[in-house]
Amino acid sequence: MSNSVYQLPQLINQLAKDERQLFDRIFNYDVAQSRITVPPGMRAYCERYFGSVEAVEKQKPIKINNKITFDTAIFNQLRARRPQPVISGPLEELIAAERKYDPFANPLEGTSEDIFGRLEGTHCITAANIAKFDTWHSVVIFNEYHPLHFNAEQVVDYLMTAREWAEKVREEDAGARYFFFMWNCLFRAGASIIHGHAQMTVTRQQHYGKIERLRRDAIEYRRLHRRNYFNDLVQVHRALGLTVDVADRVVALASLTPVAEREIWLISDLWSPELAVGLYNALAFYKSVGACAFDVGAYLPPIAPPPAGEDWNEFPVIIRLVERGDPMARSNDIGALNLFAATSLINDPFEVARGLQNWLDKPL
Repeated sequence: MSNSVYQLPQLINQLAKDERQLFDRIFNYDVAQSRITVPPGMRAYCERYFGSVEAVEKQKPIKINNKITFDTAIFNQLRARRPQPVISGPLEELIAAERKYDPFANPLEGTSEDIFGRLEGTHCITAANIAKFDTWHSVVIFNEYHPLHFNAEQVVDYLMTAREWAEKVREEDAGARYFFFMWNCLFRAGASIIHGHAQMTVTRQQHYGKIERLRRDAIEYRRLHRRNYFNDLVQVHRALGLTVDVADRVVALASLTPVAEREIWLISDLWSPELAVGLYNALAFYKSVGACAFDVGAYLPPIAPPPAGEDWNEFPVIIRLVERGDPMARSNDIGALNLFAATSLINDPFEVARGLQNWLDKPL
């Protein structure tokens, strides 16, 4: 039988002593039987959508906490069976219909440019974002319109062009040193335009709050335990079978405390073509399981020397990616629990790791 997040108590009891200590240092969990009473009038509904009345009356969600970063994930596979309204019409028809309104169709005429001009890759071109959420905020517009049509070579070009843009910003603004790359695919993932594109910023003063919080958490972990938090995070995920080597010098882990469905972390020592290949492999796996709407965000140390006393030692390059559910669904995948407390999830990280490994192992 394949391992599951719902077997976590048994799995961690099977770990070697040092690996169990490592798990307990970073994580804790809680699992308990939830009991409710289903009235006769709801029995048919429960059997139709959830398989049986017993499945509803005796649920056992598992909550996992990261004690270092205070991320919390709650898994309950029963929630995947809830009835979900969808928007009528195939996704491909929506993508094709949006093409007539495509503002990126002719970027040289239809988009603005940064004061240092545009950068052009083999498969993309940059444009200044017309509605900025930071001083330096631009877009990598893909030559390919369809947001789900990309290969490894194209993803490498997108990431390398974005980094080249960040270096150009540095030449213009010595105070801008914190580079952030993001890629939202389809409306459900926050993209306002269907045409394939990614975005990048270089911010000033300090890195964005969530990245700065992770840096400080890692420093406190090192102070308390004299160990590298990120190495330990990878090690405990590897001990549980939740890591995959997706490219040279790039390890992927299926997060035990994801912020959204099927979260994967890619961890490397460099912003490199190999990292981009790892991202392509992870996104190709997403597409293979029908995860068409996704978000990507990159965490990395400043691209220029940080201010005195700001310690980025041992902070790796991290790309985080999540899927955002059925792009044609009417319901949202983020609510008050996600915004203010914890993340409620359906997809099992053990299945994510197995699926990614199986996809990589397929013959070309």
